[in-house]
Amino acid sequence: MTLEFQRHDAQSAKAIFTELVDVYARVYDTPPYSGDPFFTVDSFRSRLEVAFNTEGFETVTARLDGLIVGYVHGATLPPDKPWWTSLGTRRPARLQELADAGGIFWLRELMVLPPQQNRGLGRQIHDTVISGRAENVTALTCIQDNEPARSAYLRWGYTLLGQIKHDPESPVYDAMYLTSH
Repeated sequence: MTLEFQRHDAQSAKAIFTELVDVYARVYDTPPYSGDPFFTVDSFRSRLEVAFNTEGFETVTARLDGLIVGYVHGATLPPDKPWWTSLGTRRPARLQELADAGGIFWLRELMVLPPQQNRGLGRQIHDTVISGRAENVTALTCIQDNEPARSAYLRWGYTLLGQIKHDPESPVYDAMYLTSH
């Protein structure tokens, strides 16, 4: 029972698309997400398909006995991403400059199947993806009441920038960043 981590660019991630969506379906099949239109499997499927076309897209999967038990995906943060620009002056000038130069990794999703949660796997997947990135800063958004994820990001060294909404029907998120190296 050895964990195997694997990096995927957009093309190779498309080959495991169904597995990625299946993990999402299992992770988000719990209140408060179940029944919320923003968190449906179809909505995620659409967001993931769009993400494949984002510059610098990458997925890191963790497999146990051949099955994906967790993964992260992200890309280079587009400097004109609405949630990012909505932060306005709450972004330090240095981060604005880095985003303009393509220097921020946007961690879009980090998921671990329920039986594997609270064992440090999320941190391992997180650290694996950012250690292989050229960007020195990682940005993410986390639902404000998504515990223990929110507390974990803060423990891992993330700094809170402010609250945002991805779209009108989305929950309120905390936008955070981490200087990785």
